[in-house]
Amino acid sequence: MIIHVDMDAFYASVEVREQPALAGRPVVVGGAARTRGVVAAANYEARQYGIHSAMPMVIATRRCPELVVLPVRMNLYSDVSQQIHAIFARFTPEIEPLSLDEAFLDTLASERLFGAAEVIAKRIKSAIASELHLVASVGVAPTKFVAKIASDVEKPNGFVVVPEPDVQRFLDPLPVSRLWGAGKATQAQLTRLGIRTISQLRQQPEALLEERFGKLGLHLWELAHGRDPRPVVSDRRAKSISNETTFSTDIDSPEVLKTWLAGLTEQVAWRLRRAELYASHVQLKVRFADFSTITRSSTLPQPGRDTNTLWQVVQQLWQGRIPRERFPVRLVGVGVSGLCERFEHQADLFDSSEAQQESIDTLTDEINARFGARTVARGRGLGPRRESD
Repeated sequence: MIIHVDMDAFYASVEVREQPALAGRPVVVGGAARTRGVVAAANYEARQYGIHSAMPMVIATRRCPELVVLPVRMNLYSDVSQQIHAIFARFTPEIEPLSLDEAFLDTLASERLFGAAEVIAKRIKSAIASELHLVASVGVAPTKFVAKIASDVEKPNGFVVVPEPDVQRFLDPLPVSRLWGAGKATQAQLTRLGIRTISQLRQQPEALLEERFGKLGLHLWELAHGRDPRPVVSDRRAKSISNETTFSTDIDSPEVLKTWLAGLTEQVAWRLRRAELYASHVQLKVRFADFSTITRSSTLPQPGRDTNTLWQVVQQLWQGRIPRERFPVRLVGVGVSGLCERFEHQADLFDSSEAQQESIDTLTDEINARFGARTVARGRGLGPRRESD
């Protein structure tokens, strides 16, 4: 069985935890309305007003005049994410992060020690609530695809287990929009064929779907049958490490996108250090509103894993090589490859900056893991600056 953990309204929930007086109030994280900012995240109280991520802040404040707008603090969210992953690691080393606030876990090798996957999932959810004062929704199922849906269907604070015999009964009534790869254009084509639910798609001849949609049709047919052979791949076994974010609404603001990239870079660097790996190549991925995707990559002078080194490369790739005329952006991602376990080189006697950066990262990781997120943070600001800064 595979566990999928997805934090509820993560950024906004962390901010409410840090400021308990905000509990019960509509809260968003993002840029100020007067500077054409957009919503990066909204808590469930704000969502009741129809507010969602990537919405222009001026529209959000118009819909909810009492809305509490807070600046993005990506370093804080990254630190809390690391604490969440530390809880995962108590139960299994097989962790595949998807973003700051969600991950897949394979507990097969741990079940003799801790109990069935359902038991482990409950303990993880409980530990996140009691120790970090945050709420996670959790899905447990035989495959990644089903586990991810299971974690989402009863949000917030969901807990859904789908045993192997119940997979088809769980999937059949769901809309085809739940199938990975079934975007709006594909959904429209399926609707014209009278296919609106997973059950209806599953009952179609495989050859028909292949004829109409090519390889995508075969992919959707397999998912409709609950088939997803992909294993959980932990960072130690991966050939590359990446984090990406797909926005619910396309984003046109370069500054907002840069803030997201900073957080993704922070997370990738931390995953390298946690896995005791170094990377030789850095990659930037951008998907635009028309679903076209470009990637830009750079090779490091020598393998590295400190946050500052990776961030400098990501900034260079972003600033000089992403065509602004193709905005808005649907997805951004940061990845590294060319991984190695050890790296030794002749240090430059007159340049100790690399060693200093890694020492800073390592010390920060250790202190924050022991004493809590944001006990120590870098002075460089990866997120938007406050007006008073």
